[in-house]
Amino acid sequence: MTTAETLPGVEIWRGGVNTWDCDEMGHMNVRHYVVRAQEGLIGLAAELGLPQAFSPHANATLLVKEHHIRFLREAHAGAPLTMLGGVIEMSETEARLLQLLIHPASGELAATFQTTVVHATPREGQPFPWPRIAHARAEALKVTIPEKARARSIDLSPFTPTASLERAAALGLSRIGLGGLLPSDCDVYGRMRAEQFIGRVSDGIGAFIHPFRDIVVDHADSRPSRYGGAVLEYRIAYLAWPRPGDRVELRSGLIGTDARTMRMAHWMLDPATGQPWGTSEAVAITFDLDARKVVPVTDAARAALAAHEVEGLSL
Repeated sequence: MTTAETLPGVEIWRGGVNTWDCDEMGHMNVRHYVVRAQEGLIGLAAELGLPQAFSPHANATLLVKEHHIRFLREAHAGAPLTMLGGVIEMSETEARLLQLLIHPASGELAATFQTTVVHATPREGQPFPWPRIAHARAEALKVTIPEKARARSIDLSPFTPTASLERAAALGLSRIGLGGLLPSDCDVYGRMRAEQFIGRVSDGIGAFIHPFRDIVVDHADSRPSRYGGAVLEYRIAYLAWPRPGDRVELRSGLIGTDARTMRMAHWMLDPATGQPWGTSEAVAITFDLDARKVVPVTDAARAALAAHEVEGLSL
């Protein structure tokens, strides 16, 4: 019996990794994990009795309010993947769902998602109560969060957003991205697709994070010849949904470090109003590309990185 057979949930997606899903680190890019989570969400909605929840003519849809993601094992080009899903809890208008992305050959977890969704009107995005069938099916789909899917380094407590363009400027946060949304970046209701947040952070993170990785490597006990980075854990809160033609600006800052990781915040802001589209906290590592393992953050590196930490930075 493989580990996958002991994991909770029903199968909601199955597929694999394409070459074009992978980035310069040689593994599937974070945006494509979220793409698969969104595809899996369509399957999980169907299991809840809402098979048309993401079709253009739906009477109700599921808006993602928050993602907690743990990236546990690399997925390389050609790797098959499957996803299990279930319901952690359901309230009158919201639900917290579990999505487990699995390497089926070994049964090992590639990534886990705790996905908070709102049952809402498709076009206006107004929350309204789940139908009785969804509550009934949710009981049958109830799951307990496996240990590897639980938050490890990120606090999932409720929070009040602090992000704004004015505050980003006051804190000296780095601009890592600036652009606008094309129709192809949006779903059938004209809202930005969820993977655009993490994907645009990934697109712009290089110039921001490379100097920090250099500090880690320069102070390492054993310096790797080739190195890059990887993210281990993410919390993303989607606060508003930009539409085609809306502009987005990404601002980032370093929160702190420990012996293995760097913690940072990424804010997606509206340049027109200064208000946040979304906010996130991420835990990342410096990655030895040959050994495929973490480059530790020595005490000397932590001391050097401390000069770049932004006091008071949070979601």
